[in-house]
Amino acid sequence: MKRTYISVMAVLITACAYAGGYRVALQGQKQLAMGHTGVAVINSAESVFFNPGGISFLEKKVTISAGVSPVISNIHLQNSRYGWSEKADNPVATPFNVYAAVKINDWMSAGIAVYTPYGSGVEYPKDWEGSHLINNIELQSIYIQPTVSFRINDKLSIGGGPILAIGSANFNRNIDRTTTNAEGERANVTIDDSGVTAWGYSLGLAFRATDDLTLGVSYKSEMKMKAKDGKAEFRNLPSTALGDFDNTTFNATLPLPAELAVGASYTIDEKWMVAFDYNRVYWDAYESLDVFFSNGQESHNPRNYKNSSVYRFGLQYIASERFTLRGGYYYDESPVQPGYFAPETPRNDSNNFTGGLTVNISERFAIDAAFLYIHFDEVDATYDHYQENGQNVPFGGTYKNNAFVPSIGVSYAF
Repeated sequence: MKRTYISVMAVLITACAYAGGYRVALQGQKQLAMGHTGVAVINSAESVFFNPGGISFLEKKVTISAGVSPVISNIHLQNSRYGWSEKADNPVATPFNVYAAVKINDWMSAGIAVYTPYGSGVEYPKDWEGSHLINNIELQSIYIQPTVSFRINDKLSIGGGPILAIGSANFNRNIDRTTTNAEGERANVTIDDSGVTAWGYSLGLAFRATDDLTLGVSYKSEMKMKAKDGKAEFRNLPSTALGDFDNTTFNATLPLPAELAVGASYTIDEKWMVAFDYNRVYWDAYESLDVFFSNGQESHNPRNYKNSSVYRFGLQYIASERFTLRGGYYYDESPVQPGYFAPETPRNDSNNFTGGLTVNISERFAIDAAFLYIHFDEVDATYDHYQENGQNVPFGGTYKNNAFVPSIGVSYAF
């Protein structure tokens, strides 16, 4: 019995690993409106995130951008074989971004970025069919990224800096499909950990090949989130198991993948610009999650993610001195392989449509608005690695998911 609870607890920790389903590409309102392109688009302090090498090409002495992007998501899962259907109740997440860049002299600039690339919340009905995998989850993370950029000449600039990631997670699920206490309440466990940190770095290069064509490359390193002495609280356990799991803690190392981005932007004329980005996310770092418990138990949990790609296209049109319009599209591949599709990370390949505009209130101050609609491909998928009584018990069905993200921000430059 004790070994069963430990195995269940280990699988729970995978929710902290910032899997592909909770990676949110919402790091700037101008660039979100253009399909979240930006590696070679240098038009605001958002470049601190998209390409730290590019901020030396910003014309203004000081540029500041800030915004928020509420995520309204829908997750629907049905299993026609067994005749059930469930819809998750998803709290509205609010990823935000704050950027600032300062031109120190003609060849050096510095910047700072604070943003939330990972985070989400999902809540399923109590004791639903998949409650042995998840009842609810809440993930939060904040990245802090100082940056310096050096302008080598009129065409080439490089930059980079460290990244500090701070994360937290709260996750609840039933310990299995049947166990209850004497009152018939389902046994469940909640894990909670906050203040988990990791260090990485960001590098970037911007190259102005011609007056109209800009090329860019950026790289964000892999990071390892090390959870230490995280808490696990068991509820509604049978009397035979009481006391075995008091004050249980865990340690685990959770990988965040490296990401390479290359891009190009081309100014067609004084009004039109197009952009393309390609992102490669190295999810193969997430092979397994190894968890070590304070009672001496260990658990090793394969995840077997694969590397994935994102293809982004963006368009900008300067309608007048006051209004700039933007639109875009990107195709985002899922890193989840067949047999590993779990309801806490219900993400398949997706088509993403974006749009927005900037309203210049004055020469210095502007309002940036954007939207994103995400349509995930409908998929029949299973999670095949849940174990009960020494046997794998597959769980799955048909997932129909989508999300809508309105986004609003402000920018200031002088």
